[in-house]
Amino acid sequence: MKQLTKAEEEVMQVLWQLEKSNVAGIIEKLPEPKPAYNTVSTIVRILESKGFVDHEQEGKGYLYYPLLKKADYSNQSINKLVDGYFQGSFKSMVSFFMKKNDMSLSELESILKDIKKEES
Repeated sequence: MKQLTKAEEEVMQVLWQLEKSNVAGIIEKLPEPKPAYNTVSTIVRILESKGFVDHEQEGKGYLYYPLLKKADYSNQSINKLVDGYFQGSFKSMVSFFMKKNDMSLSELESILKDIKKEES
């Protein structure tokens, strides 16, 4: 699976939220300063060529929608992060974030409880 640039990921985040939108709708949800219409239109077409987005005709324009689920892209991105920076070890990644963020054991236990709830 191809990686997204920062600009492409920003547009995808909006499309995942909206599920289907024209370019103007995407721009409306982007933070200030708003990018130009042509810029967003170009990014959407690039996403389409990469296979992340498709479109359907609506009147004279198009509605764009994601072909890839956010969870699938997130999973792939996290795996790439773990492989690239933590030698494939999730334990090393969690340890790193605990140390860097001064996380307590009670916070980690709370996270583990949340995970167990979702598994049930």
